This record gives sequence, structure tokens and C-alpha cells, in this order.
Amino acid sequence: MTSRRHPVIAVTTSARSGWRIFPLVAFNLWLAGGRGRRWGAGRPADLEAVDGLIIGGGDDISPTLYGGDLVAEARIDPARDRLERRLAAAALERGLPVLGICRGAQMLNVAAGGTLMGDAFARHPGSRHYRTILPRRRVRARKDTLLARITGREALRVNALHSQAVDRLGTGLCVSARDEGGMVQAIERSVGSFAIGVQWHPEHLFYRRAQRRIFAALVAAARAHATAPGAQDGHATAVAQEMAPI
Repeated sequence: MTSRRHPVIAVTTSARSGWRIFPLVAFNLWLAGGRGRRWGAGRPADLEAVDGLIIGGGDDISPTLYGGDLVAEARIDPARDRLERRLAAAALERGLPVLGICRGAQMLNVAAGGTLMGDAFARHPGSRHYRTILPRRRVRARKDTLLARITGREALRVNALHSQAVDRLGTGLCVSARDEGGMVQAIERSVGSFAIGVQWHPEHLFYRRAQRRIFAALVAAARAHATAPGAQDGHATAVAQEMAPI
């Protein structure tokens, strides 16, 4: 890695919908001082060439990756599953800053050895299933988490559209937010390098300061990693320091 004023962040997308999702994520990264680079199955994907990683939203993750049961209406993309699992595991191992969005949060958990609920709303009847990009879902972040420090809030309104959700946590991860029905809505790495997964779509909520700060935090961590890639434990500290004036 080389030091960059504008860190380069890889963004994984699906072949089907990436054309419309990537520009919005890239816009959020640009607002935060970063630069997005689109990756996907069949495209070059070299973690040595970037300073951070976003695993984007999209289709459900195949239960074959975590030993779960296939839900009949699930739409899966095996090629994307293989790519993103490899990238997520490698990013966690190397200490590369990583943000998981919706499906991406779930993939972070799977890459760390965790499992998912194939039909999360059957397991959490108190969690309402919204189908809008508007911020209708209420979630609460734990006050001692990096997510709460980044957003500056414990109570958040978000646009969670997923059907799968985190079940058993992966190694080294902790829950940082749940919704009103108790369903996990955000996870993060408990120690070490920057790794956060949110089961909503902050890229659609760029008009909300708390959501922009998630991308700003990733860019800050990527900048710190580019400057001193070996200092994994310093990423969260660097983020906290850089986020203060935003």
C-alpha cells in the first residue's frame, strides 16, 4: 500500500444491479474524501491495490456457505458468494478496513465463521418487514460501540430491506445494533482493525449526517491503513479522532 490523500475503496456489487448501486456508493465515498472502484464476479479483485473494502448489498447468501437451510423464494448468486467470502475473510485477516452493507454485513459474519437466519422475520415476529428505501426501521446502537461513536447516536432510523439476518456471531465480532424486535441490525469487530456491517443501506441516506459519517469513518480508517498498514489496532482510534469535526 502507498499513502493516499484520497483512499481507494473497492466496492463489490452484483452483475445484475451493480450498474445502479455502485454510483450511489461511490458518491458517498466521494463526499467522504475517498474513491470507489467497482468489483464483482469476473472482474479483477486484488486487495493489495486498494485501501479499504465495501461489500455491497444484493441477493441472499447461499446457506451452503454456513450450513443453513435454503428458503424457497431466496435468490442467490454463487459466483458472487465465492468472491465476497474470499475477500471478506482476507480483509479481516489482513486488517484491511471493511464495511458491509446489508448482504455485506451478513457476508462479514459468514466469513468470520458465523451463521445466518434464512427467514429472519419468522424468527423475530416483533420486527416489521419494511419494503422501502425510506428510513422507517428504528434501531438502537449500543452506546459502547464504534457504530455509536461514529454516528453520534444510539437511536437511529434506517432503511433495512433484508430477509436474512445474523444468527450466530462470527469469531471476533459483536452486535452493535438491534431493531425493536431484537433482530441484529449491525455488527462490528470487537477489537483490532476497522470492520463494521450494517443491515441497512446508508448509501441511500446521504442526506442524513449520521449515515454519511459511516462512509467517512471507513475512509478515515482506510487512510490510516494506507499510511501504516501494520498498525491494525490503531484504525478505530484514528477513526474516532478524525470523525470529531465532521
